[in-house]
Amino acid sequence: MSNSTITPWVVGNWKMNPMHANAFQLIEEFKQLLQQDNIAAEQCHIGVAPTSIVLTGVQAQLKDAARAVYTVAQDLSRVAGTGAYTGEVSAELLKDSQIEYVLIGHSERRELFGDNVEILKAKLQNALSAGLTVIYCVGESLEQREQGAAEQVVLQQICDIAAVVKAEQWQNIVVAYEPIWAIGTGKTASPADAQAMHAKIREGLKQITAFGATTAILYGGSVKAENAVELAACPDINGALVGGASLNAQSFYQIAKAFAQSK
Repeated sequence: MSNSTITPWVVGNWKMNPMHANAFQLIEEFKQLLQQDNIAAEQCHIGVAPTSIVLTGVQAQLKDAARAVYTVAQDLSRVAGTGAYTGEVSAELLKDSQIEYVLIGHSERRELFGDNVEILKAKLQNALSAGLTVIYCVGESLEQREQGAAEQVVLQQICDIAAVVKAEQWQNIVVAYEPIWAIGTGKTASPADAQAMHAKIREGLKQITAFGATTAILYGGSVKAENAVELAACPDINGALVGGASLNAQSFYQIAKAFAQSK
């Protein structure tokens, strides 16, 4: 599968950053960069995943951007609809606010907040049933990689959700491969290692779904402007889920440009 047949995605995961005023300043700076030298929408999907407290504010600020920039929720509830669930935000509430995209399964949610397979399946079902597009995160730990189990772990994480995804819903899933040992550490899987895992994920998806050949597979894990061009050149890396570098408008713009130019 070549990058030329799948429109790349570049999504900035802000995590629990930044402070309120800085969030809107960051968006303003990114909009200015697009205004000066736009990245064509058909060359690259671009999204940002801010904290929930500024989610709709960022969405409103992006409405007059030079091109579509998606607003992505970082998580959602395993409970559907509305009701007495203090602190929760459901898929339906996101959809009602015109938030059409959501991250599910990030390793920080799995490791720090107890999102096990059953919780992830419930979140995924709710998101897809509400009509959201899901960026589903998978990845192995350093220990699992050193034991030679990386591919098995990652493919199992994809197989875990297959039972709850209807055949036609696979077209609303983007996969993000993030080796846990490379998230926020400054370490990056070599382009060759990343491509090898992406190729395995592609093989696995083709066995599960008719959309396996066209599902975008993003790489995440210390993606920076400095390594984006090399990663973008890999045939099965269809974009990036960007962490820390997405908090700098110039860096995030350069990463998006690298993937847009890889087509």
